[in-house]
Amino acid sequence: MDRRQEILEAAAKSFSLFGYKATTMDQVAKIANVGKGTIYTFFANKEELFNAIVVKMIDEMRVEADKAALEGGTFEEKAHARLMHMLKFRETHLLYAKLIDEEKELRTPAVAEVLQEIEEAIVFYIEEKIKKAIMNGEVRQCDTKLVAYLLFKSYLALVVDWNKTHDEELDEDRIVKLISETIFKSLFV
Repeated sequence: MDRRQEILEAAAKSFSLFGYKATTMDQVAKIANVGKGTIYTFFANKEELFNAIVVKMIDEMRVEADKAALEGGTFEEKAHARLMHMLKFRETHLLYAKLIDEEKELRTPAVAEVLQEIEEAIVFYIEEKIKKAIMNGEVRQCDTKLVAYLLFKSYLALVVDWNKTHDEELDEDRIVKLISETIFKSLFV
């Protein structure tokens, strides 16, 4: 493995364990078993290192979401599988979960900015899938960016946020039915 990759893995581990604010370049160097100067040959500062890790995480999330899509499924089935998988990734990926916690607890500006970038990347990903479905005649013309945002926020609200304020947990079938009868129903030709 090359040094740059070792540094990225060590930094990802440090950010996942300690968060953005508490991670130092000294910690990363220690975990990577390299001198601090070696890190600076690849990354100008902690922010650049952090951004490289986040870009890699976003790519990983896209790959995982694409794997979740049901082969031969309808646009709606694929969209549901991808969105549910991305939300699962959000909750189970150590770094992503740590960033969400840090933003809630410490309101670290760099973390808030990165979480916004991740959300924008997710919405862009969904928008690309909607555009492809329009080209394939599966979905009617629409404002793809707004529909992508609406889908993501709807799933986020129903899968993640609902449980925070309600005693009753929503099961996946109920979520599918609701979004199918509202948002998806309006998209089909």
